[in-house]
Amino acid sequence: MEAITYSQVQELVQKLPATKLLLAYNFLIDLADKETDWQSPQLNFMLLPLNERRRIMAQQAKQMVAHYEQTSEERQTWQAGEFLDEY
Repeated sequence: MEAITYSQVQELVQKLPATKLLLAYNFLIDLADKETDWQSPQLNFMLLPLNERRRIMAQQAKQMVAHYEQTSEERQTWQAGEFLDEY
C-alpha cells in the first residue's frame, strides 16, 4: 500500500457528514495519544536475541514446574472424575 499523505486524510475528512465528525475526531485523538511505535509483547519477544529468548523460556518453564507441583493435588481431583457422554 502506498504512503498516505495528510492531504489525503484531510480530503477524506471533508467528505464526512457533520454527524460523523465527532466520532472521527475522537478516533484521531485516540490514535495520536497512543504510542506510535507500539508492538505486541509476542513480537517484542521474537525480536530478542535467541539466547535471551531461551533464558526467558527456561525461567518460565521452572516457574510452571513449581506451579504444577503446587497444584497437582487439585488438578488430580478434577481430572479424576468420570467422563460421560451426554448425547
